[in-house]
Amino acid sequence: MMNAAYIEELTGADGIRYGRTPVPRPGAREVLVRVAAVTANHVDTFVRSGRFATDLHFPQILSRDLVGTVVDVGTEVAQAQVSQAQATHAQAAEAGGFAAGDMVWSHSLGYDGRQGSAAEFALVEADRLYHLPAGVDPLQAVAVLHPGATAFLALQQHARLQSGECVYVGGGAGQVGSALIVQAARAGARVVASARSEDASYCRELGAEAVLDYRSPTLATELAEAVAGQAAAGSGRTGVDVYVETSGKHDFAQAIDSLAKGGRIILLAGVEAESPLPVGKLYTRDGSLLGFVISNAGVAELARSAACVNELLAGGLLRPRKIEVMPLAQLARAHRLLESGQVRGTRLVLVPDGG
Repeated sequence: MMNAAYIEELTGADGIRYGRTPVPRPGAREVLVRVAAVTANHVDTFVRSGRFATDLHFPQILSRDLVGTVVDVGTEVAQAQVSQAQATHAQAAEAGGFAAGDMVWSHSLGYDGRQGSAAEFALVEADRLYHLPAGVDPLQAVAVLHPGATAFLALQQHARLQSGECVYVGGGAGQVGSALIVQAARAGARVVASARSEDASYCRELGAEAVLDYRSPTLATELAEAVAGQAAAGSGRTGVDVYVETSGKHDFAQAIDSLAKGGRIILLAGVEAESPLPVGKLYTRDGSLLGFVISNAGVAELARSAACVNELLAGGLLRPRKIEVMPLAQLARAHRLLESGQVRGTRLVLVPDGG
């Protein structure tokens, strides 16, 4: 038996239970992982409450991210490992093989029919599991898996970002916002971000060339001036090519006014937002509005995002600003903190008993 945090129906945070459940056994293409750490994400609260409709099997273990250690593997995974027996460990890891003792991570549990990671042990399908780069701290790593993968899919999969383009990141000091800045700058884009004035230096350290105070009443004018300044400096861009607002509060009039011809607005937050859309201005600029949730990403997309996340982790380029470590038994409290808006700039990391 093991301890796990689970729900027995769609519920509020107070409906989260913490108790004993059976340790699962891996199927043919599954890996059993001893969990070292998980996170509490806003999307986990959407799954728990039913605001994000997905296939759940009650009692449903919560949470999607984990870092941990391989304990056991299914028969097909074991066979794949045997076939790689003559390869080096690094080559085996690259090929997707797993063996007991490997440090691994995943970011797609707890929805679409899969049990979650908020337990002492978790089952992960082999094609949703990735090796953790050597030397990376598990608690630091688990905090950035979801934001890092979300940023990759936003910029590469959906926006098709090109080097030299201009990217605007609203909420640049947040978890996803900071990952967006790092990845956009690394891709050769010129980044303009908005944040609180006290977070401006942090955003610049991540790679933003200009940082605006999102509380300013003249934000739209300042954004236009920042983009114009980039053009004058030789970027050649006359507007924002990729506009991403991470707060969930969308001002489409401002966004569309800032767009370059062919600009893309990426929606990745604001599950309950209802904002007026100036349709005429959007289509006459050849603009597009693209929404996505990482929960809809397929295995191949998630694998590409994982490769990017691992490269950034190994290089020390993707790291949380601050984490708060809590016992896994306090997952209900973590959900309450998220839903009350009390968590700003801090990633909630939960560890099983003895973790």
